[in-house]
Amino acid sequence: MTNANKTLGNETFADLLAESFAENSKIEGSVVKGQVVSIENDVVLVDVGLKSEGRISLKEFSPPGVKAEIKIGDTVDVYIEKIEGKNGYTVLSREKAKREETWSILEIAQKKQERVNGIIFGKVKGGFTVDLEGATAFLPGSQVDIRPIKDLNTIMGGPQAFLILKMDRKRGNIVVSRRAVLEESRAEARTELVSNLGEGQVLNGIVKNITDYGAFIDLGGVDGLLHVTDIAWKRVLHPSEVLSLGDNITVQVIKFNTETQRISLGMKQLEEDPWNSIETKYPLGSKTKGRITNITDYGAFVELDPGIEGLVHITEISWTKKNIHPGKIVSTSEQVEVMILDIEESKRRISLGLKQCIKNPWQEFLDKHPIGTEIEGEIRNITEFGLFVAVSNELDGLVHLSDVSWEGNTEEIISKYNKGDLVKTKVLDANVENERIALGIKQLEPDPFADGSLKLKRGMIITCIVETSSDQGLDVEVNDGLKGFIRKSELSRDRDEQRPDRFAKGDKVDAQITNIDKKSRKLTLSIKAREILEEKKAMKDYGSSDSGATLGDILGVALNVDKKNEKEK
Repeated sequence: MTNANKTLGNETFADLLAESFAENSKIEGSVVKGQVVSIENDVVLVDVGLKSEGRISLKEFSPPGVKAEIKIGDTVDVYIEKIEGKNGYTVLSREKAKREETWSILEIAQKKQERVNGIIFGKVKGGFTVDLEGATAFLPGSQVDIRPIKDLNTIMGGPQAFLILKMDRKRGNIVVSRRAVLEESRAEARTELVSNLGEGQVLNGIVKNITDYGAFIDLGGVDGLLHVTDIAWKRVLHPSEVLSLGDNITVQVIKFNTETQRISLGMKQLEEDPWNSIETKYPLGSKTKGRITNITDYGAFVELDPGIEGLVHITEISWTKKNIHPGKIVSTSEQVEVMILDIEESKRRISLGLKQCIKNPWQEFLDKHPIGTEIEGEIRNITEFGLFVAVSNELDGLVHLSDVSWEGNTEEIISKYNKGDLVKTKVLDANVENERIALGIKQLEPDPFADGSLKLKRGMIITCIVETSSDQGLDVEVNDGLKGFIRKSELSRDRDEQRPDRFAKGDKVDAQITNIDKKSRKLTLSIKAREILEEKKAMKDYGSSDSGATLGDILGVALNVDKKNEKEK
């Protein structure tokens, strides 16, 4: 009699049913091997040893667009999703089987920190998607590369190595890093590069960073500094003028410090130094053309050739414009003609002259106006020491105070002139080397002192007017402006009368001319000599002391005669 609870041996039917379900539960979700038994249209039937075959789409056996290479009898790995589906077939999946296999391989790779291959196939928020041979992983943007990438297309579509950072099988999440692989490679390359690095070595590198003072070059695991002064022989104000981020360049190792592992690089060292033939190409005194590259307070720099610059000092820019900034005379990028003044090859310095390429205006003036030439010009400035008179558009000549007038008070005379007045002058001197032109106004007329128009001679008795007195003697004026001096010892024959304080300003005195100094235009006079001369004359004319007459008697007679003669006149 049939009974649900009837035992079959030691097991009940319920036990067998439960065991069956348990076995099915274990099989579902696992990867097993199956045999292809049929290929019908786009469906592949696979026998996995269960009651019914499983059905798998043919496209799961090949990548998109590629014909599946599978035939009846092939053994394949499949994933059992369900033992009996709604149509009675076992539900299988080839893709899930491959994914499970891939996950297992990836988990092993993560534990061992081994690299895995993958292809970046898409861009998502915050990063990229990567195909790891069937498993999809996420590549964060920060883990793409060591440096920013200009063109993302360069990293997409091709197989590359990655390191797995994180895996979550339940959630199906995989996070990978491309940067970690690159850093490992750089470290290996760095070790190898540093061990073989030496000064003078030529290497290829990539511009990693640009600063005001230079550029950092990635040599493949190690960075070197390319200073701005070593980029080119010519002047480079900023590295960005020549370099851009990501540029592939060739450099030479200038210096390598093994302790600090600092590397100094150069680009210009790979080219010929233009200074090697500098003296041959630019002889002293020769003229050449160049471009102004920089202007400073002390001059202007001129580029003669790439890498060859010379300085035009502020004193060599203009003949006449001395106290103005060079930027007001020349401008940056201006093409100019210069003269080679000096070369210091050891210091890599060239002194240039701009003004030397035009005629010296002082020499030009002298050529046109020899000494003695009379010219007319406008008074440009009046100072305490003379008049500045325009002799050309650029040049002034000086009429010194002493060259304004032969006679009279020159300070009073110069006060009669005004700025802007036209005056006639004579060229007295033109010193080209010292850049000075001396003019004179009084020289337009003869010197009355020199030509004898004053008719003064040594020994003459003349009347003069006291101007000032001092312990040394008297300053006097003779004949409208002519100056003279009477020393204290020459004020009288009588020592008691040799006192300057006896005389007041404006007093008239008669004195004898003892010396005429034409250079200083001064007379030396003596009252004492006049008295001696008068005494001798009286003795001659009116008697001798030998006759019994005293000197006083003789002089008294002479004085009376002189008075009488004056009255008769």
